[in-house]
Amino acid sequence: MDQLHADALELHSQIADALARINMEKLEGRKTELDTLSAQPDLWQDTVAAQLVLREQAMLEKRLRPWQRLRQSADELVELSELGDESLQIDLQSQLYTARKDFTGLKEELKFSGPYDDHEAILSIHAGAGGTDAQDWASMLLRMYVRFAEKAGWQVTSVDESLGEEAGIKSVTIEISGSFAYGKLKGEHGVHRLVRLSPFNAESRETSFAKVEVTPKIDAPEELEIDDKDLKIDVYRSGGHGGQSVNTTDSAVRITHLPTGIVVAIQNERSQLQNKETAMTILRSRLAQLKIEQHAAHLSDLKGPNEQAAWGNQIRSYVLHPYKQVKDLRTRHESSDPESVLAGDLEPFITAYLETTIGQS
Repeated sequence: MDQLHADALELHSQIADALARINMEKLEGRKTELDTLSAQPDLWQDTVAAQLVLREQAMLEKRLRPWQRLRQSADELVELSELGDESLQIDLQSQLYTARKDFTGLKEELKFSGPYDDHEAILSIHAGAGGTDAQDWASMLLRMYVRFAEKAGWQVTSVDESLGEEAGIKSVTIEISGSFAYGKLKGEHGVHRLVRLSPFNAESRETSFAKVEVTPKIDAPEELEIDDKDLKIDVYRSGGHGGQSVNTTDSAVRITHLPTGIVVAIQNERSQLQNKETAMTILRSRLAQLKIEQHAAHLSDLKGPNEQAAWGNQIRSYVLHPYKQVKDLRTRHESSDPESVLAGDLEPFITAYLETTIGQS
């Protein structure tokens, strides 16, 4: 029993360390706040706000419950093993085995200790220099991320899209909803480089670039408050290639955050109000990402993103000719099967990135 008690104490200590890393106390405090809000009789006077409260409440409940059960089990193990009752040894050994197994599974969450890692993700792709080839490359990246999300059982929602003149896309923004979507995808943020024989330029070898932006989706204004004086809001007429989604009213919205120069333009929705709400969500998300990158405590400390410098700093190269290879330039992880990677097999690259950044959040 002495060894079992020692093992129980060791596991209890490991769990306590893990709970501190995921800031369990803060999460439970937020859950208590949400429980109080959801019980208010006037909750549904603002339907949108009510839905956000219930969604965050459900998300936190799902995240907290396994850790709470594990913590309780570890507490019981320590208490019962202290008794030294030999008749309990077999049952306690079984309980210890189960707790260790559960802890091993939950430890995966320790990779997601960033302030927004448990949020949904907003992913945008922008074609770089290179004309049609770059726009086609942007569409290939979009397909890659959509397939990755589908394999993970996540939901993908289109937010905004600007098509290329001949093929591909100039830019696209999607929302990705799933467990730790931002935490998993944040490492995809950066410039992606493609080398291949061009299907648009007489089979010549072309190098194309596309920039991927991954930001945490910030729905609730209180998560990141923006001063209205810092915003310039323009309304204009939507345009596009035609079809049912093209508006004939001045419903498109462009919001500029004056201190940083970040611009968000949305025209997909049918109403000006919807477009403004979507644009504000994306603006909050990009400002949150900028705070993370610049380690800023306040929005007033932020400087605008250096777009020009970013284009020369690709994070990953995809080579389809003259040889086949995908290589991440940060982790050095590589694959000789680019077709599989472009079909959504991103997990090895994501895991490699997360393992190199543990403890840096």
